[in-house]
Amino acid sequence: MTKTIRIGTRESPLAVWQATLVKQLLATNNQQAELVFIKSEGDIDLQTPLYEIGVQGIFTHSLDLALINNKIDIAVHSMKDVPTQLAKGIVQSAVLPRASYKDIFVYKEELSLIENDLGYLNGQWSSGNNTSLTHQHSFTIATSSIRRMAQWRNRYPHHQIKNLRGNVNTRLRKVQENNWQGAIFAAAGLERINLRPEKSIELDWMLPAPAQGAIMVVCRAGEDDCLQACELLNDATTANCVKIERDFLRTLLGGCSTPISALAEIKEDKIYFRGNILSPDGKEKVAIEKLIDYNQSSNAGQQLAEEILLNGGEKIAMAIRNAK
Repeated sequence: MTKTIRIGTRESPLAVWQATLVKQLLATNNQQAELVFIKSEGDIDLQTPLYEIGVQGIFTHSLDLALINNKIDIAVHSMKDVPTQLAKGIVQSAVLPRASYKDIFVYKEELSLIENDLGYLNGQWSSGNNTSLTHQHSFTIATSSIRRMAQWRNRYPHHQIKNLRGNVNTRLRKVQENNWQGAIFAAAGLERINLRPEKSIELDWMLPAPAQGAIMVVCRAGEDDCLQACELLNDATTANCVKIERDFLRTLLGGCSTPISALAEIKEDKIYFRGNILSPDGKEKVAIEKLIDYNQSSNAGQQLAEEILLNGGEKIAMAIRNAK
């Protein structure tokens, strides 16, 4: 392809890092590219909790419009932010190799002062709900993710949760400025721009958002030159795993404002899948865990979601839909 590819990106440091990575990868294939900065609704309103905004694709909508209106040629997204149904006229062109899928807890005090409140002792998480722990003070954490809220409330029903919006730099600053014990972040977001604090621990018990840690590249349908240039960047293993996770999410009628988690990993030539759906208050939870043959995984996400619906997930999903 001879023309310079215009890469659309949000202006946040993480978004720019991801778009720059795509630009560099294209350059390794002798493809010139440039960044075009687009402001998203999610970057403009930093006060309203995401679950109250209720807009699917709040971080991708502006880039979709720029793509459809031929202001850019491709767009780069954190894949967990992308609606499971792409906008008409836009197609997935690549999924990059996945970074860490984990959520992490960034804390302010010395870890020894909060270990008992978290049930995190000697570098190990205790199993199950921690209502039996002895608590010497109120414990407050921050996040804007309803998925993280629900899983945290399920494990720590006595803790307080505050809303936390903004790019990763802004959120890290707010943690220091407010009287919270800490906040939840995606490990990949902080690690990619070298901002993960020393005072952080991986939440091994928390399942991630579908496609968390993966980067998606999209382009206009019919733009074969752009599609072919980007397809060279695609990682088939990551693409297959996140497809299962997103099919699971779509079948459960979930979106960014739904407490649904999913993770598909390759283990010994099989796909190890874990998923769950929770009520927003964390009181109800239905989970599933399965090993899937790799060559039988094309419809696995849908089948796993249908199974979880039959085993109690439908009640939670209906309650969430009726509350909107």
